[in-house]
Amino acid sequence: MSNGNAVARVIQDLRGLAAVAGPGARLPSVRELTARHQASPVTVAEAIRQLAAQGVIEARPGKGTFVAVPPDDPGVPDLSWQTVALGVRPPGDDEMQALMALPPPGAIPLSGGYLDADLQPAAALGAALTRAARQPASWQRGPVEGREDLRAWFAREAGAGLRADDMVICPGGQAALATALRALTGPGDTVLVESPTYLGALAAARAAGLRVVPVPADADGVRPDQLAAAFARTGARLFYCQPLYANPHGATLAGHRRAEVAEAVRAAGAFLLEDDYARDLTIDGEPPPPLAADDPDGHIVYLRSLTKSAAPGLRVAAIGARGPAGARLRAARLLDDFFVAGPMQLAALDFVTSPAWTRHRRALRTALRERREALLAALRRHLPELVPPAVPRGGLHLWAPLPDGTDDVALATAAAAEGVIVFPGRPWYAAEPPAPHLRLTFTAAPPAHHDEAVTRLARAFAKGRAPSSRVSETSSSSAHRPA
Repeated sequence: MSNGNAVARVIQDLRGLAAVAGPGARLPSVRELTARHQASPVTVAEAIRQLAAQGVIEARPGKGTFVAVPPDDPGVPDLSWQTVALGVRPPGDDEMQALMALPPPGAIPLSGGYLDADLQPAAALGAALTRAARQPASWQRGPVEGREDLRAWFAREAGAGLRADDMVICPGGQAALATALRALTGPGDTVLVESPTYLGALAAARAAGLRVVPVPADADGVRPDQLAAAFARTGARLFYCQPLYANPHGATLAGHRRAEVAEAVRAAGAFLLEDDYARDLTIDGEPPPPLAADDPDGHIVYLRSLTKSAAPGLRVAAIGARGPAGARLRAARLLDDFFVAGPMQLAALDFVTSPAWTRHRRALRTALRERREALLAALRRHLPELVPPAVPRGGLHLWAPLPDGTDDVALATAAAAEGVIVFPGRPWYAAEPPAPHLRLTFTAAPPAHHDEAVTRLARAFAKGRAPSSRVSETSSSSAHRPA
């Protein structure tokens, strides 16, 4: 009989004895097992070693072999102390979790903040990252504010108002936004925002302990008269704005309002945080230049990200300002994470300075137009009352009005049950919404799926319409989480 079979025979015997004897009981000695199985001491020792490794038995040198005693069962851990230690839960967590949730299998997404995988230049990005990773210097520590050549590219994109030394590279637009809010304000300060505005900005502002005051916006962007009044009433020193294809409502700040908005900010001695997230998401015509391009006195803080226009994994953005404000931004980024990974910076630079970037933007414009028109056609066919009165000339979303009395949160919940994911308008307002809306993303699903998606939404609309009612922040935010 082979040694392996002998070991197995001893193991089987010891397992049986351990099961009968119970935890802590003494087992036969090596000498007894050797005689019992006509096996060598080496064979018996190997069997004991294997069972000890499995936690079945315990060998105690000088004392013998015993059935292993399982550790005390701690039962269900008591984590209730954390409720007291953590205190009040920060507002906005539920909305952000819902915003970033992946759609369940079988559901058609009409919600999301990034390009569908089919629209992402994955091959070009992969090739750029491979080239960057092969350069040993990219793995070394670089300037904390980021590569100078990459900062120079972002500065050129912002227009003539900023230089490379004014910019700092950040790991994505949300990180840049959170940095700006903390660097330019203090807890308890007031920040003005468009109404409605980007949900991530509301969450970041509240997390920074800021008081958020909304300023009405319409199809031409924020209203300058209301902005000036808000500055005068609140004493705010920061206004967060998306002048181009604003998320969620898609408006672009009209040409005749640009100077008025700049004057309101200047007169208040304040900053305007320009979130230029959609610069590369133009569909119709050419976009106006950034507000930062005409800012002689340093009132504009400029933010630009590559994530929305390329891929979620390209977490590269830049934020810039002139003078002491720029110094504060750079200091805040240093405290957050030292610097952005060198290979990612080099890959981003490689990509945006190559012909692949031009080809991608050209193809993306065509694809965005096709998807926007497919969703609009499906709405006109199945839900004409949800067709937006103004069609955005770029961006990722339609801001669909709902009939008076519709509960947008309840409708989003009903839509999820029908297998289509949409996002209600309510969380995008810093105060009470003046009317119900849905944010419908036309880039989250292929155009061939849009008709079926709106068909499902129409079924939910027919079933789920209910009189609007006041609901708590908790219930409204949890109700629209994808099922």
